[in-house]
Amino acid sequence: MRIGVHPNNLHLRLSRLWPGAFAELDPVFVPYGEGRDTAALIDQGDIDFGGTGSTPPLEADARGLGVEYIAASAPRPANGAIFVRAASDVSTVADLVGRRISLIDGSFHTYLLARSLEGQGLVLSDVERIESGTRDSLTELLEGRVDAWVAMSPRLEKAIERSDLRLLLRCGAAIPNRSLFWTLRRTGLSAGELATIAAELNRIGREIAAEPKAAAQLLAADDRTGTDVDVWERVVRSRDFAVGPIDGAVLAEQQEEADTLHRHGHFHHSITVGQPLKTAY
Repeated sequence: MRIGVHPNNLHLRLSRLWPGAFAELDPVFVPYGEGRDTAALIDQGDIDFGGTGSTPPLEADARGLGVEYIAASAPRPANGAIFVRAASDVSTVADLVGRRISLIDGSFHTYLLARSLEGQGLVLSDVERIESGTRDSLTELLEGRVDAWVAMSPRLEKAIERSDLRLLLRCGAAIPNRSLFWTLRRTGLSAGELATIAAELNRIGREIAAEPKAAAQLLAADDRTGTDVDVWERVVRSRDFAVGPIDGAVLAEQQEEADTLHRHGHFHHSITVGQPLKTAY
């Protein structure tokens, strides 16, 4: 089983490091740069499944690729926030009109921004989205090249401690922010394989929750960004690593996001999210 692993999905990142993870599936962990590449890698046959935020599978469905959801994490309200400079004249989301916002566009950042703006009667086109990519968003914000920054762990935990930044909005106030584990129907994974993946994600999640310090040590040892063990432990402890089946509630969340992004013009046509997959734990 070829399992895609990118830096921003901590569940699969830890699975690659966790002893015995996915042993029943004879795993090959395939590293790649970011979650937005997941659909293309599955479509090309480079990986069999991956884990991302809520938006990349919708992007895949928008391209007609036919997503098959496998499992979903619990909501992760702490992993996402919008920051501005401490001295900025932006005091509310409504003040973002016409401003430059740094984000990973096409990730959950886009949905977080859309829902936050919508709460003020605004739409995505009321701001200028600046793709962060490999750029240093923190430096760009501090130097005034952008006016706000959509951040996530582990940089979020570091940003909160800075006196030159101000938290404008936390993710949980706007969106559920789950991790979703998914493949494409054309991959042809069997019902048994899908159930095994879901059950193993759940098992590993329980073990991570029971051993947050061990998980943090693994992440710190594997980290090339200089994030230390203490920060990683705060990240691990801040989120619920429980994983559950894809049910009607999760699909309703996905449909709401698809409809929201279509309403904001991010998607040029409507998307109908698929039916729940029957998995047992």
